[in-house]
Amino acid sequence: MPLADMPALLAAHRAVGAFNFITLEVAEAIVTGAEAAGTGVILQLSQNAIAFHGGLAPAAGAALRLADAAHVDVVVHLDHATDEPLVDEALAVGIRSVMFDAAHLTDAENLERTAAVAARVHDAGAWIEAELGEIGGKGAHTPGVRTDVAEAVRFVEATGVDALAVAVGSEHAMRERSARLDETLIAELAAAVSVPLVLHGSSGVADAGIDGAVRAGMRKINIGTHLNTVLTAAVRAELDRDPDAIDPRRWLAPGRSAVAAEVHRLLDVVIGRVATEVRA
Repeated sequence: MPLADMPALLAAHRAVGAFNFITLEVAEAIVTGAEAAGTGVILQLSQNAIAFHGGLAPAAGAALRLADAAHVDVVVHLDHATDEPLVDEALAVGIRSVMFDAAHLTDAENLERTAAVAARVHDAGAWIEAELGEIGGKGAHTPGVRTDVAEAVRFVEATGVDALAVAVGSEHAMRERSARLDETLIAELAAAVSVPLVLHGSSGVADAGIDGAVRAGMRKINIGTHLNTVLTAAVRAELDRDPDAIDPRRWLAPGRSAVAAEVHRLLDVVIGRVATEVRA
């Protein structure tokens, strides 16, 4: 299918799963999992992953081709870009959805820089996400800090961004799914802020917490670390089973299959297809 449009994708679902990839195998698994679930998905490439590949073109080109060949709607999204030239490069290669992350700056600098980048992104006909106050686990932000509703409203109005990542109890890079989200705050933000809310750090949130966040108003659910955990566990198990394996296809294939199955399962949670355990 042609590259999907982010506003249309969000409008068509109660929420959308957004999954980060580093390797081609994980990108393939994300699309395969979405096809199995029969729902659209966001394929995310972070600035850190781009640095790993030595530049934007290799991974972005693969992601755009995967999206074009998919049997479901796929949006390719640039995640956590702190460098403005990288945003411009992403737009130039055909990525129509970006996150510009200036949350490590002061609030005033964040607002000024984000507004300028948002104007360029909109001039290019693309969609932009921003972050107000760093999510725990990123930079120097202290876990436990929450986004202020009035500040979020002012930030969105002043910058013109299309979506806002907010701090409601999640943290990046969590390996245990034990984060407890403030669903009351999510609901207050969703009622007050005029653009979709984004939950970063969802790898650390259990199924019931993801479901509760979506019910409270989250629209884009970002997951990265959890897929890395699933991939690594499957690869490790295969290498333990066959320690003489040297062909990477032998151990990457089980890893790719495991990630695809988990993406399918998580998308069922995000779109509300399956019941989740009762939240405490």
